[in-house]
Amino acid sequence: MAPLSEWLATLAATPLARALVGSSTLYLLVNAAHVMGIGLLFGSVIALDLRLIGWARTLPIAPAAVYLSRLAAAGLALAVVTGLCLFSVRPMEYAGNPAFLAKLALVGLGLANILAVHASAGWRAVRSGREPGIALRLGATLSILIWGGAIVAGRWIGFL
Repeated sequence: MAPLSEWLATLAATPLARALVGSSTLYLLVNAAHVMGIGLLFGSVIALDLRLIGWARTLPIAPAAVYLSRLAAAGLALAVVTGLCLFSVRPMEYAGNPAFLAKLALVGLGLANILAVHASAGWRAVRSGREPGIALRLGATLSILIWGGAIVAGRWIGFL
């Protein structure tokens, strides 16, 4: 058995995975928390990205950027933790699912975009109250597309 296959089999045998398999109520609650995390993440991201693109200019950009990026981080944390729990139920199936792999790739791209944006001078300018430049607006547009794609890929998992 390959090392990845061994790790996936071990993950499927964990007490948490077995508890999720054995309790439809626990699985339901973790799944609902995953959906809430995704909603919080995407809702915050799209609100922030639309403001960066230029919508809702009456909303002060500095406090919105700080608040919405913190909400998005909380949503991301909840989605990742609950997603790992859900993955543990059928890790070998998910690891071979093209939609799941596409979702992981898109989440990785989304995270890379976040890191690039937050490391930029444009983000520091926005946090000090200045309007975003073209690079930050392009990053925000890309963010909407990436995170929206991750949601579509996530929904696609169950259909393959």
